[in-house]
Amino acid sequence: MKSMNIPDASRFLSKEQQKMLLTRDDFKGLATVLYVWFWICVAFAISYFYPHVLTFVLAVFILGGQQLACSVIMHDTSHKSLFKTSWMNDFFGRWLGGFPVLSDMLRYRPYHVKHHVHTGLEDDPDINLVTGYPAGKKSLMRKISRDLSGITGVKTTIAVFMMHLDYLEFDQGNNPQKIDQSGRSWGKFFSTAFHNLKGPVIANVLLFLILSLFDPRLYVLWIVAYFTTFQFCVRVRSIAEHSMVDDRQNPYVNTRTTYANWLEKMLFAPLNVNYHLEHHMLMGVPCYNLPKMHRLIKEEGFYNNGTLANGYWEILKKASLAKA
Repeated sequence: MKSMNIPDASRFLSKEQQKMLLTRDDFKGLATVLYVWFWICVAFAISYFYPHVLTFVLAVFILGGQQLACSVIMHDTSHKSLFKTSWMNDFFGRWLGGFPVLSDMLRYRPYHVKHHVHTGLEDDPDINLVTGYPAGKKSLMRKISRDLSGITGVKTTIAVFMMHLDYLEFDQGNNPQKIDQSGRSWGKFFSTAFHNLKGPVIANVLLFLILSLFDPRLYVLWIVAYFTTFQFCVRVRSIAEHSMVDDRQNPYVNTRTTYANWLEKMLFAPLNVNYHLEHHMLMGVPCYNLPKMHRLIKEEGFYNNGTLANGYWEILKKASLAKA
């Protein structure tokens, strides 16, 4: 593949700085994963010890944000950037990243590389996630209401299972293509289903069994979050990263970094994923080094022209403006 749309890090970072930023640490990687699952435990704990409709709602929002964090773990390990040790990227990226949210890091990895090479171009597999904004206030509210009501989650889950069964190509950009089924035997169907679904099924069964030690109904919160708040968090994150930029074909402005407060970090920007322009400039930098990278390139004047937002509320306001 031709690297046609990746910003040149050497314009703003020395070789020594790049080497420092690219340094991975297994301990920091493990701490990152445990931090996400700590908050997942907190969400279940407040619902278990303080059962009330308000704590259930709070838990569902926390879980939606942390399910996004699981996706970010999958994302970072697909770049082999979270851990220095290769098998740790693969193991944690699958079992505590992708599988709990019905995805698979190993299938995601080659798909996601295309997004980095062709960011914002016609060949970008994620292009459908970011086009159509600004959408207008009514349209944006309809999209968010579909997310929080579970409509988006139902459609997404059906597509996910169709992908796992190889009826649709693997795609996370809302544009899956049908796979020709001519000549496909039932044996091939069942072997594909077993191969692609065993990880997500085992991970979710284990989560259910662990929660059943306290109250099996707690697992319902995980499912509700997946169908509702997780979809909402994914949408806002996607809008912030690549939508409403000055020039989608210019690698220096087609990706946005967004500052996030503590609430936004819980919902839309876990694990420093909001430093998204930095990630596109040097995709091997682990998430725990991205804030440092941001400071360095900002000091070098990158954001005199680069795309930077002061918060996710600013992004939503832009997305709700009337269509151009």
